[in-house]
Amino acid sequence: MERTLSQEERIRRAEEIYYRRKLNNSDVRMPSSQVRDKTEKRQFSLYRKMAIQILLCVLIYLVFSLIKEANYLFSENVISKTQEFLSQDINFEVISSRVNEFWQNNKDKFSIFTNNEKQNVNNEQNTNVENINQNTENNEQNTENNTSQNEQANNETTGIGGSSSTENNQVDENTKKSQMEIDAEYIKKNFELQLPVKAKVTSAYGKRESDEIVSADHSGIDLGVVVGTTVLAAMEGTVTVVSNEGEYGTHVKIVNKDVTTIYAHCSKILVKKGAKIKKGQKIALSGNTGNTTGPHLHFEIRRDERTVNPALILNF
Repeated sequence: MERTLSQEERIRRAEEIYYRRKLNNSDVRMPSSQVRDKTEKRQFSLYRKMAIQILLCVLIYLVFSLIKEANYLFSENVISKTQEFLSQDINFEVISSRVNEFWQNNKDKFSIFTNNEKQNVNNEQNTNVENINQNTENNEQNTENNTSQNEQANNETTGIGGSSSTENNQVDENTKKSQMEIDAEYIKKNFELQLPVKAKVTSAYGKRESDEIVSADHSGIDLGVVVGTTVLAAMEGTVTVVSNEGEYGTHVKIVNKDVTTIYAHCSKILVKKGAKIKKGQKIALSGNTGNTTGPHLHFEIRRDERTVNPALILNF
C-alpha cells in the first residue's frame, strides 16, 4: 500500500533533488572556447602587471636621480640668481612710458610704410583703369577701321542724271573722314554756293535701283521741275562746256578753280562757252533732254573729277 507523504516530507525531498542536480551540474565540462577566453584574460592580466612594475621601476629611478642632483638645483649660485630676479621691482608706469616714447619716435616710419602700401594699391588700381581704357580705345579704333568703307567711283552712268564719273572715296587716316566728306568741307569753306532751283528732290545722290534708263550709281541730285523753269548758277565761275550731246542732254558746266558744277537735261542754255558767271545768274531753262524719265534738273558737283554729294554742301 502506497505511503502518503506529508507536506513537510515533500518539501524535504524536493530540496534533496535540487541539491543533487546542482552537484551533478558542477561536473559538466566547459566548452574549449570558454576555456581559451579565460586563459587569454589571465595572460593579459600578466602583461599588465609587468608593465605596471616596469613603470614603477622607472619612477623610482627618476626620483633617485633627482635626489642625487638636488645639490645643484639648490646650490648657492642658483638660489642667489633667483633671489636677485625676485628682488627687482617692476614699475609698469616706466614700461608704459617707454612704449609710448618708442611709438612717438617711430610712428613716422609706420605711417610711411602704411602710405607706401596705400600708394601701391592706388597705383595698381590706376594701372588697371588705364589698361581698361586702352583696351576700350583699341576696340573702338578697330570698329571704326572695320566699318569704314571706300565708295567706288569712275563708273560711266546712264539715265536720269546723265553720264558722269565717280571715284573711290578714300579715308583720311588722320581725321577718319571719307574723301567725299573732306571735299565737301573744302568746298563749303572756300566757295559760296546756292540752290540752282527751289524744288523737291526726286532722286538722291548714290546707289539706287537701275533699269535701262536709270543708272545704278547716281552722281548728282535730281530736282523735279517743269520744263522751262529758270536755272541759276549755284556758284561763280567760267563756262567750260555747253553741249546738246550725250546722255546729259542739253547741259552746261561751270568751273571755279578745282570745283565744277553741272546742270543737265535742260531745254535751253542761256550762256556761252568761256563766259564769266556770277553766283545766282540765270544760265539755263530746265527741260527733259537726254536719258530721262520725266522733266527735271540734274545738278552735280565735282572736285578734281571726284563727285560730291550736293546734300553735304546745300540744304535741299
